[in-house]
Formats: sequence, C-alpha cells, structure tokens
Amino acid sequence: MTDMKHNLTCRQSLAGAFQSLSDEAVKAGWSEGDVALALAELAEERVIEITARVIMEGSIHPQLVAAGGRSG
Repeated sequence: MTDMKHNLTCRQSLAGAFQSLSDEAVKAGWSEGDVALALAELAEERVIEITARVIMEGSIHPQLVAAGGRSG
C-alpha cells in the first residue's frame, strides 16, 4: 500500500522534470497560468485513466478514489 511518505518521495523525484517541462512551455510562449492549467488537466486525465483500469481489474486504491472525487 502506498503511504504519504512514499507519495512525497515520488513527488520529490518528479519535481525537477515537472519544473523543466513547465519552464520549456513558458519559453515556448505559453503563460504560466495556461501551462499550470494544462498540466493539471493532463494529470487529472491520467488519474482517471488509471482509476478506470484499476476498476476494470477489480480492485481500487483508496488514494485514486480520493483524487477522482476532487475533480471539478
């Protein structure tokens, strides 16, 4: 089971690449707001895809349910 510490470690390992991706998009002419929104939407879509796959497999992780429940 994934715990909060494990999630934080994963987030920390992705932070640099995430920032680089964001910086490159801004350099390409997109506003920081547009980039942040696009990245959030892509992340939400990914959570939905993974959640659907897990549901199809018959077991769902509580954190994915919580993440899906927050979508607007």
